[in-house]
Amino acid sequence: MGSHPHMPQQETSLVTDHDSPRLPDESPLKIDTTVPHSARVWNHLLGGKDNYLVDRQAADRYREIFPQIVDIARTDRAFLGRAVRYLAGEAGIRQFLDIGTGLPTMDNTHEVAQRVAPESRVVYVDNDPLVLLHAHALLTSTPPGVTDYIEADLREPDEILSAAAKTLDFSKPVAIMLLGILHFVSDFTEVRQIVTRLLDAVPSGSYLALTHATYDIGDQATVQANVEVHQDWNDNAAVPITARTRHEIRRFFDGLELLEPGLVSMSRWRPEATPWDEPPEVAGFCGLGRKP
Repeated sequence: MGSHPHMPQQETSLVTDHDSPRLPDESPLKIDTTVPHSARVWNHLLGGKDNYLVDRQAADRYREIFPQIVDIARTDRAFLGRAVRYLAGEAGIRQFLDIGTGLPTMDNTHEVAQRVAPESRVVYVDNDPLVLLHAHALLTSTPPGVTDYIEADLREPDEILSAAAKTLDFSKPVAIMLLGILHFVSDFTEVRQIVTRLLDAVPSGSYLALTHATYDIGDQATVQANVEVHQDWNDNAAVPITARTRHEIRRFFDGLELLEPGLVSMSRWRPEATPWDEPPEVAGFCGLGRKP
């Protein structure tokens, strides 16, 4: 499912269980509130209000079966912050293509990037109309930079690239962000082709950041709980999740220079220093690779 740590309780919400949200001067958006949606479930797990009863029920059920799911949501989003700070800072990246954006919270990609480099240009991509509503309402940019939003599906990379080219210059390096989304494409050959197509469109010096669900991390009880949650999700949601092995996820970085510490649990990628040991692992891999 796809993610933010320390998410604030927002003062107002653009969604209720009774209203059909709408864009300004437009008819109500068509949102299916009969099945849970990953962005809205994630939103509830992180304390947000932009979800429906079906999402809250699903999230609460998952949390009861697999309490670690809250840590997974938080560490996924924390990885985004650390990766984007590195990319906009040390790596000097000024363009970001964030596919599978999810519902805006604090410290979205453009906010993190533009704090480091105000001229950063960020294009968000999602296929959920509720995310579109929030993108219009909340994803405002710093004056030197640009923030844009594309309604499109990961399975249509050419459409994404064509639309993103209106905002991003694909002759210059781009960071492609694929956090918590690749596991929603069940066919491994198809999803590798999508990633390859996106990487083919960006020049040397570009980056790929991703997070992905797995059963390869955790003791037997943790793995079993993780499997149960995914099975419940797949039985009830519109788009199933396919967890992958470490080896499979590593294949997405074929041809890239995988930055240290490599492909690791989301909690273990360059965590902030503390007086204590490394944070405990969570059941999700992450990595950041550079196109040579």
